[in-house]
Amino acid sequence: MSPWDGLAVCVAGLGVSGRAAARALAARGARVTAVDARDGDEQRARAAELEERGVAVRLGDGETLPEGTGLVVTSPGWKPDAPLLAAAAAAGVEIIGEVELAWRLRPEDAAPWLAITGTDGKTTVVRMLACMLTAAGHKALAVGNVGTPIVEAVAEPYDVLAVELSSYQLHWSSSLAPLAATVLNIAPDHLDWHGSMDAYVGAKAKIFAPGTVAVYNADDDTSTALAERAGGVERRAGFTLRVPRPGELGVVEELLVDRAFTADPAAEAAELAALADVRPFAPHNVANALAAAGLARAFGVPPEAVREGLRSFVPDPHRIQHVADVGGVAYVNDSKATQPHAAAASLAAYESIVWIAGGLLKGLDVDDLVRTCAGRLRGVVLMGRDRHRIAEALARHAAEVPVVDVADTDTGAMDRVVTEAAGLARPGDTVLLAPVGASFDMFANYPARGEAFIAAVERLAAAGDPQAS
Repeated sequence: MSPWDGLAVCVAGLGVSGRAAARALAARGARVTAVDARDGDEQRARAAELEERGVAVRLGDGETLPEGTGLVVTSPGWKPDAPLLAAAAAAGVEIIGEVELAWRLRPEDAAPWLAITGTDGKTTVVRMLACMLTAAGHKALAVGNVGTPIVEAVAEPYDVLAVELSSYQLHWSSSLAPLAATVLNIAPDHLDWHGSMDAYVGAKAKIFAPGTVAVYNADDDTSTALAERAGGVERRAGFTLRVPRPGELGVVEELLVDRAFTADPAAEAAELAALADVRPFAPHNVANALAAAGLARAFGVPPEAVREGLRSFVPDPHRIQHVADVGGVAYVNDSKATQPHAAAASLAAYESIVWIAGGLLKGLDVDDLVRTCAGRLRGVVLMGRDRHRIAEALARHAAEVPVVDVADTDTGAMDRVVTEAAGLARPGDTVLLAPVGASFDMFANYPARGEAFIAAVERLAAAGDPQAS
């Protein structure tokens, strides 16, 4: 008899992960009630599909805990203080997320997990890792916070899963123990959801479970500290942009090398790839490649497959994406840089920059970012709701840098932004969209903002060199 048979489970949220969880539980005999506060056409269509599978659905009420609930499976977007979750906690009902549910649903011969978390770079690393695993001949899939819902993936006969985990997903996890895991970096983010920086870091720390190979960022103090404090891990391996010491992966001249997973790390190093194999090239993306390589090597992937995987990797759009060269100026789209840590990594990749910034800062401070990158700035074009806060930081730390304020919010705003940036740029410069803020003040999401930038640059290129007139 299945341990899920007859268990009354409430699934909170009818998003992709919530629906996948409801289907998986119903298939195992659980009595599932899925709830969602919304009650529109889309939710009703989703409800109809679930009801055909025996799931009870309650729309328009996301606050009341169904009577008799023995377990709550929550979607990542639900905050811990949401009324339904608070009611469950007060009643002593266990609350887990889809990732924890997937871990518990794994069959005995389940594929091992190689898990990735961090403030920035997760999606890039999980896709790099999947390419390396595939190059080594393994049947592998990138899952978790990206791609296929993990509760569906664990039921399939994969050799290994590359699992991207957000802080939300880790918050609701308690027993997962990946074969190897990495914390890429830590910077303030999602503090409105977690309530404090300590809580955010604590959620990330869960990925270094007993028995796991802890692959940590030796150049990031918090990642290093989490690995050092993690109890019962199988072993620790660092990655660094420096020349690696024994027990680390790093960079020697133009090569990525491994001194952690060789037969004798003290005496030998394995050549993994060349810096030129990392695309798009930027220091933080080299770190991403090393993190992916560390997880792959922990699983036994040979060096040649690491190189082949990096060469076959196709970067996702809106991440330091080169759009065009116009009049000797490079135009780069990093719309995904939605907070200071991500923008700092992007800005560090270029020497002379016309920076396009702005959006919703979500309460995050930008002073350190502006202070650090001031020497690289040729000019700045500001847009979006919180642009005044970036302007204030620029006045304090880069007063000599020309700043253009674009107050427009209509559909033509990005064209004006790009035109102003082109006017500030000189041959050899990079016009960089690294907004440091979320996009929702002007765009549906960060891809929409990036697409608007790409279209504006293409129109600029079609009109000719702005410096030639």
